[in-house]
Amino acid sequence: MSTLTPPAPLADDRPADDAPGRPERERIFRRRGSGDFSKPTLGGLIGRYALLLFVLVLVIGPFLWQLSTSFKGPQENIYSFPPNLIPREPTLGNYSTVADIVPVYLYAWHSLLVSVGTVISNVVLATFAGYALGCMRFRGKWIVMAILLSTLLFPGEVTVTSNFLTIRALGLADTLWGVFLPGAISAMNVLLIATACRMIPKDVLDAATVDGATTWQRIRHIVWPNIRGMVSVVAIFAFIGAWDDYLWPLIVLSDPAKYTLTVGMAYLNSSFSVDPRLIAAGTMIALVPIVIMFSFTQRFFFKGVQEGAIKG
Repeated sequence: MSTLTPPAPLADDRPADDAPGRPERERIFRRRGSGDFSKPTLGGLIGRYALLLFVLVLVIGPFLWQLSTSFKGPQENIYSFPPNLIPREPTLGNYSTVADIVPVYLYAWHSLLVSVGTVISNVVLATFAGYALGCMRFRGKWIVMAILLSTLLFPGEVTVTSNFLTIRALGLADTLWGVFLPGAISAMNVLLIATACRMIPKDVLDAATVDGATTWQRIRHIVWPNIRGMVSVVAIFAFIGAWDDYLWPLIVLSDPAKYTLTVGMAYLNSSFSVDPRLIAAGTMIALVPIVIMFSFTQRFFFKGVQEGAIKG
């Protein structure tokens, strides 16, 4: 009785490493693990941390120097080199002096009113305008998009004169409403929301329309849940821009009792006070609310940026 011998394996049954035609370099790279870019060499790791440290010094260095200067006493040299970031005799007297020279709390309240109003108006108006540009069909849509894009080519200083003449004609000069109105809506924010709305599947919106959903229902139940991340980015940028704005409030406001915080802090660099310690203390007072706000909202900011990057 003869025994059956199994057939010889075909060439395709061979292991992948022994398959003919595979480049020799690829086999060597896979054996050595040199294709794994997540594990840099020692030199690359040192270079990364050195670059990170250099950027950190450039970004955080001025802030730390200003913070240190704001706590230094009048007898301490603030221009020593290398700079001494730890005050020898720390004091809070500079902050109390700033509060005596400038009505800090009143100016901060004015800045807060303008900033919160700017956030609300940008979120509401940019959401509606972005929905119209991103999800609706109408004649002249691309003309509107072109006009919005063209406004981004000009710096804000170009429109200062026209904005001031408009505000004065409306009788809003030297008022907080005049400070708020030009920043109530931004073309950049509209385009950001429109881009987020364009990522929503059109079939979902069409199905909602067939089911009888109104425009408000589509925005509330379909559009809003998909653009909340981008809206948080718009809100944070709007708040920071309104809080840090200096040129426009300086032009519109003439009554010192109505100044915003950034304009009011300019008194510290006037003839009334030339002490850099007081200027540093005023800078910290204006900066602390931004730091606190961003520390509480950074997770929404990075989530919105990540969602926009993934959807885009």
